[in-house]
Amino acid sequence: MLVCGVMMGLLSFTSCAEHKSQDKVMSEERVIPTIKTDTATLATGCFWCTEAIYQRLKGVVKVISGYSGGKVANPTYEEVCTGTTGHAEACQIIYDPSIVTFDELLKVFWKTHDPTTLNRQGNDIGTQYRSVVFYHNEYQKERAEHFKTILDSSGIYNNPIVTAIEPFTNFYSAEDYHQDYFNSHPDQMYCRLVIQPKVEKFEKVFKAELKTVDSK
Repeated sequence: MLVCGVMMGLLSFTSCAEHKSQDKVMSEERVIPTIKTDTATLATGCFWCTEAIYQRLKGVVKVISGYSGGKVANPTYEEVCTGTTGHAEACQIIYDPSIVTFDELLKVFWKTHDPTTLNRQGNDIGTQYRSVVFYHNEYQKERAEHFKTILDSSGIYNNPIVTAIEPFTNFYSAEDYHQDYFNSHPDQMYCRLVIQPKVEKFEKVFKAELKTVDSK
């Protein structure tokens, strides 16, 4: 009976310790803050370039490369490259609006590509490389149109802005090998010759808005 009593005491102690541990975990889970995010879908030519730039912007939580604005469901990269699916290479940008606003995302958008070349960015030619703001709500539409009107009338560009402002209808994530491309392939030729100069220019112009090393 003594042994049985000792065992019951040990079991009771273990059970109590487990409950305290569980209570601590549950308490810790309750204090974890939840981040309220918003989404922007932007196309500035090759999505590798768009992704590399927005990944470095403070307040951006995640960037996904993919295809938007087309008429074919779940297109492959090869299909999009034919220019017949209607998709643009785009990035879905998940961001914390308490840190970076949609207006600030648009400022980066206009500054980091040429919005005056139709279906083209540099040597990347085709409808899949067109400049587009795919707005998710009326506010995003109004802000995109506002910036476009101001920039067009400012004389900053020698040619009219051809950026399309279209309602968001779909987004399909690109294949895994396209995700985080520049960071994973910094020595690849296209990355060194095309993306790296864009990133360096962006980091110079938007130095105060860059993520810290610890937050990347």
